Amino acid sequence: MANDLILLLLLSLPLIGFSINGLLGKQLPKIVVGTLATASVFGAFLCALVLFNNNHGTHLVTLFPVLDVAGMQLNASFQLDSLSIWMTLIITGIGSLIHLFSMGYMSHDEGYYKFFTYLNLFVFSMLLLVLGSNYFVLFFGWEGVGMCSYLLIGFHYNDAQKGIANSLAARKAFVMNRIGDVGLLFALFMLLGHFGTLEYTKIAAQLGNNATGSVAITAITLCLFLAATGKSAQIPLFTWLPDAMAGPTPVSALIHAATMVTAGIYLTVRSNFLFQLAPTTNEIILWIGIATTLVAAFMAMRQNDIKKVLAYSTVSQLGLMFVALGLGAYTVALFHVTTHAFFKALLFLGSGSVIHGMHEEQDIRKMGGLSKLMPITHLTFLIGTLAIAGFPFLSGFYSKDEILAHAFQHGMLVYSLLMIAVTMTAIYMFRLYFLTFHGKFRSTDEAKAHVHESGLSMTLPLMVLAVLSIFGGALNLPGIFLHKSAHWFDHYLTYGTKGLSLVKAEHLSATNSIALMCAASAIALGVLAWAYQTYVKKGNTAHSDETLQGWEKLSNAKLYWDEAYARLFVEPTSKVAGFIGTVLDVQILRNGVYALADSLLSSASLTKKWQNGYVGSYLFWMVIGMIAFISYYILKFALWN
Repeated sequence: MANDLILLLLLSLPLIGFSINGLLGKQLPKIVVGTLATASVFGAFLCALVLFNNNHGTHLVTLFPVLDVAGMQLNASFQLDSLSIWMTLIITGIGSLIHLFSMGYMSHDEGYYKFFTYLNLFVFSMLLLVLGSNYFVLFFGWEGVGMCSYLLIGFHYNDAQKGIANSLAARKAFVMNRIGDVGLLFALFMLLGHFGTLEYTKIAAQLGNNATGSVAITAITLCLFLAATGKSAQIPLFTWLPDAMAGPTPVSALIHAATMVTAGIYLTVRSNFLFQLAPTTNEIILWIGIATTLVAAFMAMRQNDIKKVLAYSTVSQLGLMFVALGLGAYTVALFHVTTHAFFKALLFLGSGSVIHGMHEEQDIRKMGGLSKLMPITHLTFLIGTLAIAGFPFLSGFYSKDEILAHAFQHGMLVYSLLMIAVTMTAIYMFRLYFLTFHGKFRSTDEAKAHVHESGLSMTLPLMVLAVLSIFGGALNLPGIFLHKSAHWFDHYLTYGTKGLSLVKAEHLSATNSIALMCAASAIALGVLAWAYQTYVKKGNTAHSDETLQGWEKLSNAKLYWDEAYARLFVEPTSKVAGFIGTVLDVQILRNGVYALADSLLSSASLTKKWQNGYVGSYLFWMVIGMIAFISYYILKFALWN
């Protein structure tokens, strides 16, 4: 009962913050709006901590039935287990830090109260998504985060310079997510038809009678994976996420680094009892993940917008997570979700601090030498860069190593391809770091004079996330370090999520583990030394787009992926829509409506003469009507006889 009340409070707090700020925020002082929004999410985090401490297995909480027809039940119910509680900790913990950062970052924005209203609504929707005990509740959260993403990406839709671009980016995210959502809807209908329920535990209990690789299970999992490619930005539905950087930087950190983009990962892990019976789907997930991590890493190599580099980095890291899912290493994928939330939120907020200090400048070609001008931002950004690059003993080092270990077990081809992706990750991240914080300041002296370190509300979250990025790997230390408490995270998820059969990873021997760690460490250290020599010692800088040649031009142009989509889908659709609009709307609908209106007017002008107001005229027509009526029946009687 205590957990039930805490769960309700956890869900209610962000909803209360959303309601108060949405209704009264315009009249409240900004400090009250920001504090209320931040406190509501932090309060939810405290509730999640209590649930984490009280967690003793799977616990269902049913609020009310939504539908009960012919034995089919759909309930507004929630499921507390290790998986849902852990995701809640990430959402509310990282979310509260980002809310705090936003209080400083958005302090001069006219839409301050609307921004925090949308953020609170997003957190509530994300909590519905991960805490629901069935796909029905998950769907409401799924659509909620999609709506909030649209609102937040296009938040500055009325900006004089970038308003149109922001609106187009929001529309692109909305459309591409709707494509994935069609897959989720199909999966839900097939699950209802096949199992008669949408409850996770009930579906898992029925799977004993289903053969591995059955057509129905394969179709369901393929539709679920289509939904995951939309939210988690995998090929072919990944191009929306880099464009989503049009939103304010805290949005990029919260939605497109730590929470919303992991919804597809969560959906797959939550449905692992289905995916374990679909080897064909798992193989597709594996190779889509490999392709995504390689393509996105290559695109990031020569981007010059500080947020675009991190955006393509996010897509690449999500690809790594899907590789782990395709290999059946569900706990490893969630481990990388966790460490990625730490260091990628740190990097996005760090980029926001840089942009704030540089007065909205995002081009790294106009930066340089910021390490002395913004020391706290510099140090925390360095920690995030080292963590994502796989620097030894930081959080990203351990989670990437787990994925590489499973890839090594699967085969040398997969392992080699992932090592290429990991190498490119280190290259573009160290390039970003050195061009931003080292060398000479490459903008004007006036711009340099105005560069400043961010305030405490912005630097405090950076410091907390930096600590988590350093020590986050301790959650799942390999057995070669601590035999008794090794792989704590694996055990926590596997044994605390009853009925979901999370696959327990088979760990490599100590010798092989050390060898793989040394190889990954050598790459990170080698790329760090090369980048330092190239961008600090030699003073190389990023070139203008016009001078790029070969692979650099392809990387900068993002492999012309958006242009290809425009040619294949956008332009033909626009032409068909234009043709239909011209023929159907103008020639058929409009002319048809006009013709109908004209005929009605003509008939009205004729019939209105009958209504002239003269009693004699009405009597005349009444007599005519009676004569016609009697004549009809006389004629009918005569013909009948």
